[in-house]
Amino acid sequence: MPQNLNKELNNIAEPYAKLVLAVGQHDTDYVDAYYGPEEWAEEAKTEKKPLNIIKEEALLLKTRLDKINSSRSKEILRLRHQYLQKQIKSLIAHVEALNGKKLSFDEEAKAYYDVEPPSFPEEHFRKLVNELDSIVPGKGKVPERVGIYRRQFIITQDKLNGVFSAAIDECRRRTKKYIDLPENEMFRLEYVRNKSWSGYNWYKGNNESLIQINTDLPIFLERAVDLAAHEGYPGHHVYNCLLETAFARKFGWIEFSVYPLFSSQSLIAEGTANFGIEVAFPGRERMEFERSVLFPFAGLDKSQSENYSRVQTLAAKLSYAGNEAARRYLNAEISRDEAAQWLVNYALMSPEHAQQRTRFFDQYRSYVINYNFGLDLVRQYIERHGGTENKPAKRWEEFTKLISSPRLPSGLQ
Repeated sequence: MPQNLNKELNNIAEPYAKLVLAVGQHDTDYVDAYYGPEEWAEEAKTEKKPLNIIKEEALLLKTRLDKINSSRSKEILRLRHQYLQKQIKSLIAHVEALNGKKLSFDEEAKAYYDVEPPSFPEEHFRKLVNELDSIVPGKGKVPERVGIYRRQFIITQDKLNGVFSAAIDECRRRTKKYIDLPENEMFRLEYVRNKSWSGYNWYKGNNESLIQINTDLPIFLERAVDLAAHEGYPGHHVYNCLLETAFARKFGWIEFSVYPLFSSQSLIAEGTANFGIEVAFPGRERMEFERSVLFPFAGLDKSQSENYSRVQTLAAKLSYAGNEAARRYLNAEISRDEAAQWLVNYALMSPEHAQQRTRFFDQYRSYVINYNFGLDLVRQYIERHGGTENKPAKRWEEFTKLISSPRLPSGLQ
């Protein structure tokens, strides 16, 4: 590893990490994980550096990074250089937003997450909703029928822990067949309330995560695999473990000891976490696991599993409806109630879930693009490299390479 370039980047990484912690004093959602020196966190709290000073220092780091030529270096160092550039750029954009700069939904997505998210007309979602008409029982409007249909797949409170434990165990088992996990990796599972999200992974460092499941609203059967894979295996928990092990500990790259949520890294984190569900359960394997294991654990009628899976697969195509609701709402084109109604009509959410989702828009704004657009970009990248559904070993190989590298969104396209 070329020592001069590595040293140059080390000299930038430390002040970068400290700036992330400084921004965290102005936005409590910004620092999603930190496991670097404790004295740096204490210093950030004590100093509470003003936003204008943070921006000035970040611009100086950006200038230093832009002067570095890493084109002839090894790929891993080029990726590290690009990673720092993108993360600094995102940090500056967020500091400007905290200082009052107004960005549209799409401008913010580009500034933070290094992508230009697609947009779809209302007719696109109307057609997809209509496709559900023939497979959802009952009469009347499709969103109402979907809501009634899905109620029979709610996991009752007394069954939650058993269902989620079974899903987590299976996700871990499948992941460990292909990925060498640190021996001390572990996580704790908690059930919480009064959150704008359904699940969250709080990475604590040293290969440990706290995974929280929000029980404000009914939890449907498919969420067990979704959350077990997305938050745990091979999703966020594995992603953070591999980055910490490979870079923060092995190489001493201190920038990987801190994770700023509103940054380019999040598109990779969320995209791989969502694609990880497909990697772990290709084809019909998810439906078969749910039918044979989770339906009985939940005390549900497993004869309904096939049709339920069909409904879920088609409904998943409506995920971009959430982006459109967020875009229009955050751009002040529609009200909160109108955004919630859009989510009911085109994302097939219950009115209660739709209201919860608008609170997510308030808190996390354009972050919503990372789940679906991130998934699509990650899937396309891995399939271009041979990781198709009919080549599961190759798919796991490419997936593992991606989640244990500093590659960012522009590197996927």
